[in-house]
Amino acid sequence: MEGVGAAARIAFAGTPAFAVPALEAIVASGASVPLVLTQPDRPAGRGRRLTPPPVKEVALAHGLPVAQPRSLADPDLVGEWGLDTRPPDLLVVVAYGLLLPKWVLDWPVRGCVNLHASLLPRWRGAAPIQHAILAGDDETGVSLMRMDAGLDTGPVYRSRRVLIEPTQTAGDLHDRLAALGAELLAEALPALLRGELEPVPQDDALATYAPKIAKADARLDFRKPAARLAREVRAYQPWPVSYAEDRDGRVLRVHAAEALPAPADAADVRPGRIVAAGRGGIDVKTGDGVLRLLRVQPPSSRAMDAAAYLAAHSVDGVEFV
Repeated sequence: MEGVGAAARIAFAGTPAFAVPALEAIVASGASVPLVLTQPDRPAGRGRRLTPPPVKEVALAHGLPVAQPRSLADPDLVGEWGLDTRPPDLLVVVAYGLLLPKWVLDWPVRGCVNLHASLLPRWRGAAPIQHAILAGDDETGVSLMRMDAGLDTGPVYRSRRVLIEPTQTAGDLHDRLAALGAELLAEALPALLRGELEPVPQDDALATYAPKIAKADARLDFRKPAARLAREVRAYQPWPVSYAEDRDGRVLRVHAAEALPAPADAADVRPGRIVAAGRGGIDVKTGDGVLRLLRVQPPSSRAMDAAAYLAAHSVDGVEFV
C-alpha cells in the first residue's frame, strides 16, 4: 500500500477506541503528525478515577503531541499548539466528539476529512452502528467525507460496505468497521494529499439520523415484537446493555436473546410473562412472538447463560413490565 512520507503533515482528532485504528494507520503511513486532538480525561469505573481516552494513550505511546481542549471556539488555540505559522496539510477526524467551527474547517491546507461509521447519507449522527442494527439493516459500512459545517453532511470521497450478520452485536460491528475504516483511510491518504480525489455530494432526501444512545433506551418493552427486541439486545451490547424489570422492581440485564414464534398455547398470555424456561433459555411473551433470553445478568453478579441462572433462581410467577 502506498505511503505518504514524513513530508506530509496530518493532524488527527478522535477520542474513543473506534478512532485508534485510523490513528495507527496515519502513523504507519509515515506521515508526520503535528497534533492529536482528543477529549479531556473523564472519570471512569467504580472508583471514578480520571481516565485518559484511548486515542490519547495511543498518541502518547507514539510520542505524538496531544491537546485536549474543552472547546474549539478560540482560533488562538493554534498558537498554544505551536502551529500558528504552519498549518497541517490535512486534519483527519474520527469520532472526536466536538463540533469543528469554521476556523478549524478552513485551517488545514487540504481541509478536514471525517471517517464515519455508516453508508452516508444513511445514519448521520452520533450512534450509526447501533441504529443500523435497530433498524434491521442488511448492510452498513464506513464513509470518508470532506467535512463542512453540517452534521455529517459533507460530500463523500469513498465508502466501503459490509453485511450485518444476523447475530452481530454493536460491539462486533464496531470492531469490524474500525478496522475497515482504517484500511479505507490508508488507501485514500496519498490521493487526498495530492488533491486528486473528487467527493460526491450526498443526497439529503435519503438522509436518516442516528441520535445518541441513552441508558434509558435499553429497557425492554415486551409489548414490542420479539424481532425488534432481539435487535435491541444486539444493538445495546456491550453498552448500555438491555434490561428487563419485573413487577417487584428487580432488574435482569439481557446480554443475548433471540426471537421465536409464540407457542399456540401462549396466544392469550400477556406480554412480559414467562411462558417457558429451560436449558435452551427463558421464553418471554412479547407483542408478537417470544423473546428467548439466552444470556442474562442478575444484580451484583456476573453474566451467565440461562441454564446457570435457572439453577440458582426461580422464575415462577415472574412477569416483566
